[in-house]
Amino acid sequence: MKTAIANHVPIGSFFDLDRKDPDLIRLREVGADRVLPFALMERLLKSGTPYAEQARSLRSDTVTVAGAHFDWFDAELPGEIADEINLSGYEIVPHTEERRTALTQALDHLSLVHPEGFGRVREFVRGLLWVGLKPGVRASSLTSSSDPALPYVIVFSEKARHHIPPNTVGAQPSYRFLAENILHEGTHQSVSFHVLQHQVFAEGYSSRTSPKIEIRWRAGQGEDRNQFWEIDRAFHATCVYNQLLRFRQVELARDDLTADERAGFQAAYDEGLPAVHYLMRELELLREHFTPHGADLLTDLRHQTDHL
Repeated sequence: MKTAIANHVPIGSFFDLDRKDPDLIRLREVGADRVLPFALMERLLKSGTPYAEQARSLRSDTVTVAGAHFDWFDAELPGEIADEINLSGYEIVPHTEERRTALTQALDHLSLVHPEGFGRVREFVRGLLWVGLKPGVRASSLTSSSDPALPYVIVFSEKARHHIPPNTVGAQPSYRFLAENILHEGTHQSVSFHVLQHQVFAEGYSSRTSPKIEIRWRAGQGEDRNQFWEIDRAFHATCVYNQLLRFRQVELARDDLTADERAGFQAAYDEGLPAVHYLMRELELLREHFTPHGADLLTDLRHQTDHL
């Protein structure tokens, strides 16, 4: 199946963490490979903030699955980094054997049952931030997130073991739900990579002035940004939905799900399928906001969507 978004990092490209760049070489030579994504963050934001040096205060445990190595971060997240990626109300939760088991099960399940999805995760995810709300913070916790400003790093909370966004909640924790949320954020990172490396949107396109797409299934959630999406946000979502709906199809075809997991994946699939068809139609109506390359991506996305 032809894919609409990047599934590998070209050697020597900006996102190649092994390339011969003085700053990246220095970090590798002192054994600080875990902070290489934060060095890219410095380049992307151009703020002059030494994010990589700040990140060296982070410890990490290595989680290895199917030959892929992930840095599971520990210690306190530096304040300027937390502020930049909207985690100022969160802290990294303690590492426990239960959490390590859940992480390993989720990644192992991806590698065995969803090898294409795992290939995307291993290519675009290096760092894992398992977080929880700080004491006294009154807010609804995120389930999972990622930020284009910090490549290769994804964020998730305990909710990722229970929740398939936007509306599916399981009664019991599930490593399969965690696997979906990891795939969700890994796919976002791959889309962000593609958009930053290639000219997808037409000259002069801006999220700030973008035409908005009404998101009918988010009506009543109280925030305009959740009810009306910019073209680039809708494009991200369409790419992600195409990956996750295939994940859910495979899960639903298995006979080893619990009743709670089956009900959750079925509800998420039934909700996601009309959503992706709606987004696809809306994006095609706004094709003039894409470059020729972007229009080709829409054609590929249409092909994928029609085969769901």
